[in-house]
Amino acid sequence: MKKTEQYSYASGDHPAPAMLNDDPPLRAVRVFEAIARLGSVTAAAAELAISPSAVSHQLKVLETFLQMPLTERQGRNLILRNEGREYYRSIRSAFTVLRQATEHVKEQSASRQVTISLIPLFGMGWFIPRMSGFLRENPEVDINVVYANHRNYPSDAADISIRFGTGQWPGYRCEKLMSGNMIPVCSRTFIKWHGVIDTPDQLALMPLLHDEERNTWMSWFQSAGVKRPLRSSGPLFEDGLLTLAAVQAGLGCALMREPLIAPYLASGELIKLSEHAIDDGRDYYLCVRLDSELSLEGANLQNWLKREAAL
Repeated sequence: MKKTEQYSYASGDHPAPAMLNDDPPLRAVRVFEAIARLGSVTAAAAELAISPSAVSHQLKVLETFLQMPLTERQGRNLILRNEGREYYRSIRSAFTVLRQATEHVKEQSASRQVTISLIPLFGMGWFIPRMSGFLRENPEVDINVVYANHRNYPSDAADISIRFGTGQWPGYRCEKLMSGNMIPVCSRTFIKWHGVIDTPDQLALMPLLHDEERNTWMSWFQSAGVKRPLRSSGPLFEDGLLTLAAVQAGLGCALMREPLIAPYLASGELIKLSEHAIDDGRDYYLCVRLDSELSLEGANLQNWLKREAAL
């Protein structure tokens, strides 16, 4: 009768180090995963660049930790027991995810990728129209563009972030990139429907669109010298991208930040209704994390952004 090895300790025995806590011995788990996937100790040893005896030792460590055998011998072959097959099914997906994540990081490193986070309107109106210039100068760099949450800017993994506000974000080194001054605009279609708007007093009679809050228009009219009673009615939009879509649709006039709508002004799709601008104390900042250094590619993108903003 075949003798089955027992995995238990007498009260006076000392447990193996792996038994001192509930965390599995990860090196041993990795070795077992290789044995189960490749089908032999020899193949696992070759992949892991260790000796077959080291593989057998790590398998023993894991079986001792689990208090059960995972494999058994059939002639010269080592095969999985039912417990081993079940354990392998449980850990296989975790190792697949781990290998995929590792390959992804290696690919990013090989491609010299730089990640930049920004608010959508900044991307559409300023960054993307200029992006080809950077790529021509740096054809080997892959740019990963992601959204930045412009409400509270939680810390993210981007190498560079373009943020909108007063320039105070803990954990970041911030320098002003461009002004956030606002000017009144409308669409060319809106002018066709309502006629030419020459003065702030005329503008005060037009349908108004509000970006984020309703008091900005009132501040603009007051600073422009409008004496008539002012109103704060009209649609309110959560951010500049929605406001831009409403302006393009001819729904009304809006105060928008000129650098971000420059392409639409240049094409004539949007019309500037006055040179009078208003400053609400918020601007666009180029921000990098204090806890890490930019790569050469990241530094190149940072310098390019500053040069473009200065033009």
